[in-house]
Amino acid sequence: MGDLLNTIFGTSGLLLGTLVPFIFVLSVVVFVHEMGHYLLGRWCGIGVKAFSIGFGPELIGFNDRRGTRWRLSAIPLGGYVKFVGDMNATSTPDDSEIEKLSESENKIAFHTQPVWKRALTVFAGPLFNFLLTIAVFAVMFYAYGRTVSEPMVASIQPGSAAQEAGFQPGDRFISVDGTPVETFADVRRLVSGRTGDQLVFVMRRGEQEVKLVATPRQTEQTDALGNKVNVGVIGVVNDEVLGQPRTIEYGVVGSVLEGVRETGSIIGQTGQFLKRFVIGREDRCQLGGPVKIAKISGQAAKLGFQWLVQLVALLSVGIGILNLLPIPPLDGGHLAFYAVEAVQRKPVSEKAMEAVYKVGFFLVLGFMGFVFWNDLFGC
Repeated sequence: MGDLLNTIFGTSGLLLGTLVPFIFVLSVVVFVHEMGHYLLGRWCGIGVKAFSIGFGPELIGFNDRRGTRWRLSAIPLGGYVKFVGDMNATSTPDDSEIEKLSESENKIAFHTQPVWKRALTVFAGPLFNFLLTIAVFAVMFYAYGRTVSEPMVASIQPGSAAQEAGFQPGDRFISVDGTPVETFADVRRLVSGRTGDQLVFVMRRGEQEVKLVATPRQTEQTDALGNKVNVGVIGVVNDEVLGQPRTIEYGVVGSVLEGVRETGSIIGQTGQFLKRFVIGREDRCQLGGPVKIAKISGQAAKLGFQWLVQLVALLSVGIGILNLLPIPPLDGGHLAFYAVEAVQRKPVSEKAMEAVYKVGFFLVLGFMGFVFWNDLFGC
């Protein structure tokens, strides 16, 4: 019995070791996302009926002086902001509720606002996710700096793509597929997600520049949390002699700029992954849902709070990108409708909107089912 209780309630058990870190990570990301909608909506003069972290039955809540109900709900897998005039959490107008609105309420209802205000309010959710990621990285760079190594080739693995392409020890990377590199980490980042793609490497060899073409090959590696991941490699090795590892320290401005750069890099990598995934060139096991996030949250928590905060940053940028996909009922789907409305100077017809919403809803459900299957059975 004692072993069972420790498995559930111990610091390495299911509750404290996995569920608590998972709820912390997801709640922070959701809160920031929904706060973006809320703050920009309020700034645009839109009334807010409810702000909820989680779905389902309310656990605790209170009403503020503006009449907004702040809720903590039972299912911690998301959240929502419900504006005046909305039927549900996806800001769909409710005709029956609209008829009951007073003249003053109608002025602050979401659906009566100019298209630019609605678009700005919707875009603010993903934007705040990106700003959270930038803030986390900026603090990390300011506090700890960044350890880097020179982009040098110390040795080459026998039979590797690099050997076949003609890489030599002492070569220095200048660019990878047109992107300049400054550190060996830049090289790994540009190569790791390009398995099977033919890449052009510009190298400095002595006093000359040479162009080499190599195709990264997939290999299984263990990440910092102990998970098996598939990455692309060409088979070059860096060392302390040629790499000359050092720590770069940043001031306030420098750390913010580096945070922006790092966030932009992650956005680019994620976009590249999604594009390759759609055409079948990425391993489906790389995608996971709540179960995988919970597992990783527990692993990060065991390594320390710093790792947990970095996971918040990575999940936040992922949620921001996902919500910008032009699929209703995601934020990107709303923005697509508003773009059409702005061009044709009138809202999309209810019939067309309903049809697109149905397709989008089933796409989202299908994606959720896919990642759940990956979590539980697929990988």
